[in-house]
Amino acid sequence: MAQNSRMGPDLLLKDIHLPDAVGYWPLAPGWWLLLGLLVLLITIIYLSWRFWKRHSMRRLAIARLDELVKLPEQQLAAALSRLLRQAVISHFPPDHAGLSGQKLLEFLDRPFAERPFTTGVGCSLLDAPYRVDAQVDTVALVALCRRWLKKLPPQNQVQRRGR
Repeated sequence: MAQNSRMGPDLLLKDIHLPDAVGYWPLAPGWWLLLGLLVLLITIIYLSWRFWKRHSMRRLAIARLDELVKLPEQQLAAALSRLLRQAVISHFPPDHAGLSGQKLLEFLDRPFAERPFTTGVGCSLLDAPYRVDAQVDTVALVALCRRWLKKLPPQNQVQRRGR
């Protein structure tokens, strides 16, 4: 009984205490990894969307070029000339909208070293749309227009330069 008196009645009647609940913070390493992968995925999706959006005008122009290839040879040169003018007007600053004739061809030659619009097959865009008997190498002209459209800078860069 002496032993029971040392413990006392208070020690025998105490409840069993459970440990505190596990908290959500700090996060386990697996959750940090998952959070990092989620941020990386969102960043990749956003950058892909921006890239797609910035190059949409180029894709539309090339798709239109693919449709124009089906036109008869007499109408093709005029349609290609209109397409390139539309691309210049919609893609470059407004001061380029008034370009026509030789000045337009010189502007189209800027990305090329060999000057294919003013001295090559591209010079047929000057008079072929207005001549019924014009002899044009349509395959080379379409290939040249496709090369020029593929060299269009992304839309945001053009707008920044124009301001």
